[in-house]
Amino acid sequence: MGETTVVEIFPGTLTDGFFAPQRFEGEVADCEITGTIPSDMDGMFVRVGGEFFYPPKFPNDAPLHSDGYISAFRFRNGRVSYKGRFIHTPRFDSNLEAGRNQFGLYRNPFTHDESVQGMNATVSNTAPTVHAGKLFSVKEDALPLEIDPVTLETIGFHDFNGGWKGQTFTAHPKFDPLTGDMYAFGYEATGLASDDIYFYRVDKHGTVAHEIRIKQQPYISLIHDFAVTQEHVIFPFACYYTDMEQLRAGKIHWMWDKTLPSMIGIMRRDGDGSDLRWFRGPERCMMHVFNAQTDGNTVTLLAPFYNGNFFPFFPNVDGSPWDPSKAQGFVRKYTFDLSSSHDGWTEETLFPAPIVDLGKVDHRFTTLPHRYAYSTMADQSRPFDTARAGEVGRKPVNTYARFDLAEGRMDTFFAGDVHSLQEVSFVPRRGSTEEGDGYLIGTASNLADLRTELVIVDAQRLEEMGRVYLPFRAATQVHGYWWDAEQLNLNEREGNA
Repeated sequence: MGETTVVEIFPGTLTDGFFAPQRFEGEVADCEITGTIPSDMDGMFVRVGGEFFYPPKFPNDAPLHSDGYISAFRFRNGRVSYKGRFIHTPRFDSNLEAGRNQFGLYRNPFTHDESVQGMNATVSNTAPTVHAGKLFSVKEDALPLEIDPVTLETIGFHDFNGGWKGQTFTAHPKFDPLTGDMYAFGYEATGLASDDIYFYRVDKHGTVAHEIRIKQQPYISLIHDFAVTQEHVIFPFACYYTDMEQLRAGKIHWMWDKTLPSMIGIMRRDGDGSDLRWFRGPERCMMHVFNAQTDGNTVTLLAPFYNGNFFPFFPNVDGSPWDPSKAQGFVRKYTFDLSSSHDGWTEETLFPAPIVDLGKVDHRFTTLPHRYAYSTMADQSRPFDTARAGEVGRKPVNTYARFDLAEGRMDTFFAGDVHSLQEVSFVPRRGSTEEGDGYLIGTASNLADLRTELVIVDAQRLEEMGRVYLPFRAATQVHGYWWDAEQLNLNEREGNA
């Protein structure tokens, strides 16, 4: 076992269970490993998630309002080290000084303490991203926070040298593999409950090169993810609703109104926004996407959308109870005919198995035709050892799934009978340009041994190659991604640290 450092920041009694708040930052200099770490893996697997450092001010607050935590598994020379740090947002530092949570309901400043009114209240707990050699944590209610990739210390908000004029930034920027440019946007871009969307192209050097400003129609909704093709931008949203009246009434930022149409906006990515078209469809929960392409006047979107409200903590406007049967995602293909005046779309469900909607593709094929998509799922046919892992209420997410879109085949990898998987990521094999040639990696919560494990799977054979063990349960993530050492100049930075 390698050297382990655990720093407990806030002493206190913790509740039982794997997902109880931890309130510590940790390092493992040389992790325990079984199997083989591929020798070509030189880089970082970075995760961002959240947990409440102090208890929420209100019991009905959303878990999405938990304090940001960033962690990284550093791979080099067949060995792996680990670091985990809280993200020092203005909110985190202010709460630490006060010794309590001063912030109320999720993204509703009218419920915050008077002492923190006007303060940037982001928790920056959703995803990591890297561009132009910089590491960021991002959440869609604020600008990116730059993070030191070696120490994981928080540096501060980043506006791309003043070129980013909006107040918000997506949790899921997209990268053109042909140019290295980043495409990103922010909704509620000019302030709370505003209907402005600012869209940007940031070149590979980190400079804003193009801006488009549009209005969200016909209502203000959550646009968590989006897609780009080589020609177009696609903005999906559905049924989550907010306005100033709702917020001033002291309600949580989003409520679900199934009477509203699902909306998908499409415009040229190099235009001025005047060609934006909004397409309408039935009730869907549009959270994450896989990929998209343009072929002439046809745009296709691959996405694992749900049939209804996914989040039980965002209430239904009509007062009806949350329906878990609608919170199931499926691999779906959406087709739009831009030459037609029809404002709808064609939807196809490509695979019958319900999946978690945190899907990935080989990122070298973003915007381009591709064959494979990856996600996680709860395979009900696999065993779960409740005697060792405890009763978790329903079958945990236990399986990686690879979807072969060309052959219509699903292949799977089972992580273990006491494990709960988090999001899967794809890592290309160095030197290979073949789609899908590489590794699937992600963390697994070992519910029996109360520790976190990082699983490495051959992406072509769906066979386990190695596993990395932490001697504790690490903070859970929302999203995680892999970057090669060169993308962050890690080897030189570590030598100078």
